[in-house]
Amino acid sequence: MMKFKMLINGLLILMICSSCSKIKPKEYKLEGNVFGTSFHITYFSEVNHNYSTQIDSLFKVVNKSLSTYDASSDISRINSGEKKVEIDACFKEVFLKAKRIYSETNGVFDPTIGVLVNAWGFGPEKTIGNLNDDHIKELLELVGYDKVTITSCCVLKEDQKIYLDFNAIAKGYGIDVVARFLEQKEISNYMVEIGGEVRTRGKNVTGAYWRIGIEKPNFDGTRSLQQIVSLKNESMATSGNYRKFKIDSLTGEKYVHTIDTKTGYTAKRDLLSASVISSLDCADVDGYATAFMAMGFADTKEFVAHHSELKVFLIYVDENGETQEFSNFPL
Repeated sequence: MMKFKMLINGLLILMICSSCSKIKPKEYKLEGNVFGTSFHITYFSEVNHNYSTQIDSLFKVVNKSLSTYDASSDISRINSGEKKVEIDACFKEVFLKAKRIYSETNGVFDPTIGVLVNAWGFGPEKTIGNLNDDHIKELLELVGYDKVTITSCCVLKEDQKIYLDFNAIAKGYGIDVVARFLEQKEISNYMVEIGGEVRTRGKNVTGAYWRIGIEKPNFDGTRSLQQIVSLKNESMATSGNYRKFKIDSLTGEKYVHTIDTKTGYTAKRDLLSASVISSLDCADVDGYATAFMAMGFADTKEFVAHHSELKVFLIYVDENGETQEFSNFPL
């Protein structure tokens, strides 16, 4: 009789444990606005916890460190000429990532391009009207990431007028910060997207890898998809000139937001869109996507041939004016 009771109890324990193991993780969808754009986060939590408050706090930390649109942020204080601003871990990591990409791209990616971004009207500071060669030459004296270094606590600039702008990498970094937080909470299936840049881990609600759309470069303001890709524990960032541009009110000439670090003028390249996919951090692919738009199609194709860790989907205009696609991985 005792053995029979023990057997029944054992079966009950097994049934309870089996029932516990089959509890379906709850899906959470968070969305809102941050860094001047929108965000969407989806994750599955077995402990059924909504982390929206903690994630909002993380966004504030990144913003306080890296936002050029917040006058009280660390980077804004540094840009204003304030000395001995104590930088945090966010600033240090982004600074060093940018330094590596600057070196790899021979200066095509350069966060000190901020003075020219502002001058052309694509930044938070005052635009310079009727830019000419003399203006550009003067501003180029303030461009060069090798003119800026960091110590254990502070930023050192050769000229206090040098203006740092990490906006081409900070959005991706914000995604990484949230993603790392979710992983610390042992969440293995998530998708974090801010303004079109995205980082994924695991699978979606259907049990498939996360499928992310790449937009068609429509100049008329409409939005449609050019391609859909599956991300397998990867990050993806897309940069393009088809939405962010300005029209000169006097000449009618269109100029894009990508600035050539060598000439100081807006880069007129054959690339319409560059999407970069990698198991690297989203900050990394964010920086590479920006650099590739300035490089153009041929140089980008050459670059990725020597960087097997990067997958790219490029939309470009060929010598006949026709829109073409290129990818170095199976679609």
